[in-house]
Amino acid sequence: MSAHRARDLGIRIGTADTGPANAITDVTGVRVGHATIIRGDGPLRVGDGPVRTGVTVITPHEGSIQDEPLYAGFHWLNGNGELTGTAWIHDGGMLTTPIGLTNTHSVGVVRDALIDLDRRGTGRTAWSLPVVGETWDGILNDIDGQHVTAAHVREAYDSAAGGAVAEGNTGGGTGMICHGFKGGIGTASRVVDGDWTVGVLLQANHGRRERLTVDGVPVRIDDVPRPAPPGFDGAGSVIVIVATDAPLLPHQCRRLAQRAGLGIARTGGAGENSSGDGFLAFSTANRGRLPSDALGTEPPRVLQLEALADTYLDPLFHGVIEATEEAVVNALLAAETMTGRDGVTAYALAPDRLLGVLTRAGAG
Repeated sequence: MSAHRARDLGIRIGTADTGPANAITDVTGVRVGHATIIRGDGPLRVGDGPVRTGVTVITPHEGSIQDEPLYAGFHWLNGNGELTGTAWIHDGGMLTTPIGLTNTHSVGVVRDALIDLDRRGTGRTAWSLPVVGETWDGILNDIDGQHVTAAHVREAYDSAAGGAVAEGNTGGGTGMICHGFKGGIGTASRVVDGDWTVGVLLQANHGRRERLTVDGVPVRIDDVPRPAPPGFDGAGSVIVIVATDAPLLPHQCRRLAQRAGLGIARTGGAGENSSGDGFLAFSTANRGRLPSDALGTEPPRVLQLEALADTYLDPLFHGVIEATEEAVVNALLAAETMTGRDGVTAYALAPDRLLGVLTRAGAG
């Protein structure tokens, strides 16, 4: 994990405390793994490179998610993107697979590879509708070359672990650009009323340079070259995954997912017409209590569940907003300058430059 995170630099966003790792993995059982592909330099040769891409896999608990599904909900801020498997989440309210994040043109291979991984070694066959989100890394990466393979998905899945999470130029975030700077993977968490934990992991490839805001302060750094013509600025996407151990029903998970959009807005994101901004939230609280179609057994007729009353959702909403905002900042700070196809360079947001802006504004 990079030493450059918001809290390490004294930037404290919001009021709630973080979990131990300040990451989505602070929700017990949630694990994250990455596979990163960086290969080649120079002019683009489709199929050869340069390659700046990868895949990130989130496993919601340490068991089989198909055997022990979880309640979930999702929300589109702007739908110019893809998050597979959400039709069943919309209708059934349950997450039944690990979650993959990758580039736009590699969604298919990641989806197909995830079908086998969750049930590997069980000897059982069952239906699967994997959840895979994407953002477009074609400014730096040979995206049409489709360099992500099933082996990379297995690498990310097998390396998934709790604790600190690698951020910035890693996994699905390898070739991404955020607010005109180098972007990528970011994560953060909050511990809210009742000791519930809410964690966020996002793949940041969105936003316009002139709209970037950190802790309420407009960040105006105009002398750093942008990686693409102005017409492409803000033409990316962001996928946000929210996890919590609070006992939530599907409609509550959906409402939690919606609040990620407010965190994106606080950093200057606007859900532009060309942006695919999809948010998914799941709760680990009722693990083992929900029926599984994968097991092929007769479920109980009446389920015994725990659920938080809607009246008490506000602290979770606030936690998601704060953690999402901080995750964007963490993604920007962890990312390092990268040169990709055709010599295009995405420059990092230098921590000292950001601190200078915040100090002059009396923030941070």
